[in-house]
Amino acid sequence: MFDSSNLNRSFLQKLSKLVVLLCALSFSVSLLFYFRTFDVLRNSVLPSQQLTRNRSAISESEAIVGSWDFTSTVTSPFGTGSPTAKTRRLEKCPEIPPHLVGPLRIEFSEPVSLEGIKSQNPELRKGGRYSPKDCIALQKVAIIIPFRKRDEHLKFWLYYLHPILQRQQLDYGVYVINQFGNETFNRAKLLNIGFAESLKDYDYDCFVFSDVDLIPMDDRNIFKCYNQPRHLSVSVDKFGFRLPYAQCFGGVSALSKEQFLKINGFPNNYWGWGGEDDDIYKRVIFHGMSITRPDGIIGKYRMIRHNRDHKNEPNPQRFNKIEHTRESMDTDGINSLTYKTVEIEKNELFTKITVNVGKPA
Repeated sequence: MFDSSNLNRSFLQKLSKLVVLLCALSFSVSLLFYFRTFDVLRNSVLPSQQLTRNRSAISESEAIVGSWDFTSTVTSPFGTGSPTAKTRRLEKCPEIPPHLVGPLRIEFSEPVSLEGIKSQNPELRKGGRYSPKDCIALQKVAIIIPFRKRDEHLKFWLYYLHPILQRQQLDYGVYVINQFGNETFNRAKLLNIGFAESLKDYDYDCFVFSDVDLIPMDDRNIFKCYNQPRHLSVSVDKFGFRLPYAQCFGGVSALSKEQFLKINGFPNNYWGWGGEDDDIYKRVIFHGMSITRPDGIIGKYRMIRHNRDHKNEPNPQRFNKIEHTRESMDTDGINSLTYKTVEIEKNELFTKITVNVGKPA
């Protein structure tokens, strides 16, 4: 006899298995579709989120790098451009340079050579230029030296001063203004020319005017400008390490560009030795400024002893000219400067500018 109940039971079991299989297949297809859709969305619908993550990663990288800055440039097949370079983001140099040594021993008994000075100052650039590599100098200083036939003195000056100026972390250049010919020497006019010529080279904001025979004995006496004109050579051995007189402003002095222009520079009409530094002092005072100085210890200088130069005899008119500084200072100075440039030489240790300053009227 046919058993229908067994048949129904078998049919239901097979049907159940088929339903389970179909459900599993449907679930698998749903999962596949889900993951494919998620992948598409991640690559196309979420760029802003990806960018946020990238920026976050960059920020974290910069935090780790700290004060280092990475700069990339593309190198062309023709050789222009530069490879990726790592350069340090520099800060300003400190007010007190960290490598100063204080009192110095200055001797002139042993000769020095230009080649030896070059080898001891490898970081100098052509023209006697230097700037610190590990910080940004607080001032750009042009050092002006009035000059004629003092080559041995200049060697000593370069030998001692370049290391001092580098320890002082200055962005500086040395300009030797050489008077052409054999006419009477005119120191102040050469200083005016040095001011004008150095500004053709670089945007200097401070000017130190230094005689070639004066060497500082302490590197804390910094060759920079202050809020008032600065007299640097305070106590020279020639004068027993004392200031010769209260109004002294000769030897080595510093004025900012603004201060120099305010007094109309230096007088052009002092021919021969003496008087021009007193005229400059009076110009400073008449324009409402004052002279600042380091103390007598830091301001010590040694002078290279020498005979008076030919054609630099004492100026017999100097006292009369000093008496008329107030009347002459607005018309005799940088605004009336005339000269002819004869030659410009860019030495490794200095820039030498030979000029024809004319002759006394």
